[in-house]
Amino acid sequence: MSEASVAVHADPDLLAQAVAVRLVVKLLDAQADRGEASVVLTGGRIAAAVYRAVGALPARDAVDWSRVDVWWGDERFLPAGHPDRNETQARAALLDALPLDPARVHPMPPSDGPAGDDPEAAAAGYAADLAAAAGPGALVPHFDVLMLGVGEDGHVASVFPGHPLSGGTGPVSTVRDSPKPPPTRLTLTLPAISTAEEVWLVASGADKSRAVGMALAGTAPAPLPAAGVHGVRRTLWLLDRAAAAEVPPRLPR
Repeated sequence: MSEASVAVHADPDLLAQAVAVRLVVKLLDAQADRGEASVVLTGGRIAAAVYRAVGALPARDAVDWSRVDVWWGDERFLPAGHPDRNETQARAALLDALPLDPARVHPMPPSDGPAGDDPEAAAAGYAADLAAAAGPGALVPHFDVLMLGVGEDGHVASVFPGHPLSGGTGPVSTVRDSPKPPPTRLTLTLPAISTAEEVWLVASGADKSRAVGMALAGTAPAPLPAAGVHGVRRTLWLLDRAAAAEVPPRLPR
């Protein structure tokens, strides 16, 4: 398991810009090493700010976007194009402006997709897509970097503390009666998330500070999903100063 390290930035704008630079560099490094790159996206306000910041970087054009695979860590089970879908947010903030290969963009199914309004079937379909991209004997493909937001309660993706997942033991599960609306979601499981080469947990705001602090210190009264994920090579917490207010001292920076 990789050791967690923390990078703290003064405010949300600087955080978004710093994460954007890291992301472009990570994709360039992956393409230099492997000829291609793979990223797993998240949703939320800070994620949208990161995507807009990537779009504003001149260095974004150094990435060969036609050789980038785009996946999602979770999704609200809503119709395609719904403004609350993470896919819709990412496309509006960045993806629609990039020369991506459409065949390498892998959104989680919407509620009006081929699986219809059956979220378990949709989760199984996304798991099949992951397995097909992974090749023989693997459940998920190589993820160079997987980005996560952190909820006030310590949830990541759509894995909430103490809230059950359904859909079997595969890499994708269904969430019903979610503690946050909308009630039905699809999510990668914590083991699937932790297959990524690097996992980045991005949090902004004082309302995240308690969950961030407990996750990093291991002091939560019950298991926190944010404390249960890690990258194979690197686990990186990217925070603004407000979110980092309760980070324990002496963590690697």
